[in-house]
Formats: sequence, structure tokens, C-alpha cells
Amino acid sequence: MIGFNFKGQHFDSSKVLSSTDKATRRVLSKFGAFVRTVAKSSIRRRKKVSPPGSPPTNRTGFLKKYLFFGYDPTKQSVVIGPAKLNKISFGQDGYPVKGAVPEVLEHGGSIVIWEHFKHGIWQRIDLRSKRRAAPQKRKRTINIEARPFMGPALEKESPKLSNMWKDSIK
Repeated sequence: MIGFNFKGQHFDSSKVLSSTDKATRRVLSKFGAFVRTVAKSSIRRRKKVSPPGSPPTNRTGFLKKYLFFGYDPTKQSVVIGPAKLNKISFGQDGYPVKGAVPEVLEHGGSIVIWEHFKHGIWQRIDLRSKRRAAPQKRKRTINIEARPFMGPALEKESPKLSNMWKDSIK
């Protein structure tokens, strides 16, 4: 039995707290890994855009590659989701917003993109390139319907969390 000394007949609370903290870290880290795996496997690589309501298409590989989880010991919780990328989009107010695309994919919304006219069609401008100064350019607001991938992964794995706690404190 943890924390109980039969010879001295006293309860060692520091051992109990230490064992509980280790178990919490272990269980929540395992849970984070499972949710991340389910989210990653739901994102498919294809050429077509995914239909609204289903997980997004992973054209470039960034969304799938930058899904992480991490245990926060101060809050004793786990954070699971995509990292904020350096890809810059623009919010409704016209100011740059870093890492907004994964959030817009999960919940839906709109972003503003810059485009330039090249070879008879409008193409998105990479903000790090010199094309920003192109003579024919425009801002365009794109409305994106929700394509959730983290929420459904969490819902799928949540029922398994209670069983992970079983016999976790040693």
C-alpha cells in the first residue's frame, strides 16, 4: 500500500502526492497521444477539398505534421492541437494573424488573403516573396465552413479516459 508505514503507523502524504502526480502525467500524456493519433489519421491527403463537416484535406502536409500534445504540470492538464504556424493570413480587420488557418478549419470562419494577377488568373501571394509589390493585386475574403478534426478526435477518445485511470496509481 502506498504511503502507509506499518511500523510507524503513519500515513506518508508526500509519497501519495508523488504517486498521484506521476500517474496523472502518465495517463494524460497517454490520452494526449491517443487523441493526436486519431486526429492525424482523420486528416487525409488528397487533391480535392474536403466537404464541410468532415476533417480537412492535408495538401501540404503541415497540418498533419504539426499536431502536438503536451502535459502542463502546473495545471495538471494536457494540451492537444496544431502548433501555430508562421503562415500569415489576415483577419476581418485587415491585420495579419499568424497561425489562424487551423483554427478556422476547426471552427469555420473567414480569412483575408492577398492575390496577384499572373498568367490570366488570380493567384495567392506568398507574403514572404517579392510578389507583394505586384502591380495588380487584391485582397479577398474567403469564408471557410468548419472542417473539425480535433473535436471529433477528443469525443472519440474521451470514453477511454476513465479506464486509463484504473490501477494507474502505484
